[in-house]
Amino acid sequence: MAMDLGDLQAFMAVARAGGFREAARTGGVSASSLSETVRRLETGLGVRLLNRTTRSVAPTEAGARLLERLGPALGEVEAALDVVNGFRGRPAGTLRLNVPVVAAKLVLPRLLPPFLAAYPEIRMEVTAEDSFVDILASGCDAGIRYDERLEQDMIAVPIGPRRQRFAAAAAPAYLDTHGRPEHPRDLLDHACLRGRFASGLTPPWEFERDGEVVSVEPTGPLLVSTGTAMALALEVSVAGGGIVSLFEDWLRPYFDSGALEPVLEPWWQEFSGPYLYYPGRRLTPAPLRAFIDFVGGMRWG
Repeated sequence: MAMDLGDLQAFMAVARAGGFREAARTGGVSASSLSETVRRLETGLGVRLLNRTTRSVAPTEAGARLLERLGPALGEVEAALDVVNGFRGRPAGTLRLNVPVVAAKLVLPRLLPPFLAAYPEIRMEVTAEDSFVDILASGCDAGIRYDERLEQDMIAVPIGPRRQRFAAAAAPAYLDTHGRPEHPRDLLDHACLRGRFASGLTPPWEFERDGEVVSVEPTGPLLVSTGTAMALALEVSVAGGGIVSLFEDWLRPYFDSGALEPVLEPWWQEFSGPYLYYPGRRLTPAPLRAFIDFVGGMRWG
C-alpha cells in the first residue's frame, strides 16, 4: 500500500510530541492540519494509530509498533535523499542530536555558534535528556554520551574536554557553620543535595585519591532528578542549603565568583570526556558529516 512520506512524518511528530499542538508548535504547521493528516493515514491503513483525549495523545499498540519501525526506516530514507547534498555548494538540511543535559550546557555552547555561522543552510534540532535512548528509533542522526553509556555498533568521535572531574561544593557560609569535610566519609554528617536518574537509581558520590576510591551515600534535605533539575540543587547550595556534587566546569563560575567553595578538591574523581556517536551506515547525511568534520577540527583542553 502506497503511503505519503509526509503523512508518516506527521504521525511520528505527533506521537513523539504527545499532542497535535506541541507537534505543530515545533513543526511550523497548524494543529488542525496535522490532525487531518493523521486521520487520513489511519483511514488509509484501516487502523487507529493514536488514542486522543482532551489532555493527551498517545500511540495505540499498532501506532507504537509502527513508530518503532518508522524511526530507523525514515532515517535511512532521509540519508539516501541527502546524497544530493554532495552536489550542492554547501551542506544543507536538518541535523538532529540527542545529548545529555550537561553536554547541552557545557559542550554545545562552544560548538554551535561557530558551526551554524559556517553552515547557515543547516538547521539544528537538539533534544537534551539524560535517559538512555536509541538514537535511530528516536529519529536523531547522532548523539552525545559518555563512554559507559555508548550504544554498541556505533562510530564514536571525541567531543568536548577530554578530561573532566566531578566536584563537590558548598556556600562559604554553610561551611563556616557546619565545618569543612576533610575526608569523603565526613559527608555522612552533612546536608547533601543529591540527584536521581529517571530509572530511580540514586548514584553514590565517588571520590579518589592516590589510588584509593571511596564511595559514600550521603543524605540531605533535597533530592532532584538528574539533568535540568540539578540547577535547582545548585541554587539551594548557593543559598547555604548544603553540599552539591556536579561537573567541575558547571561549578567553575560559582568558584570564580566566590558564591561556592570547593569541597574535598584533592579527592575529586577524574573521568574521560564525552563522544559524538552515530550509526556506521554507508550513507552519512551531509549535515552530520559537516558537523563531524567541524568537531574534528576543534581544540579541547
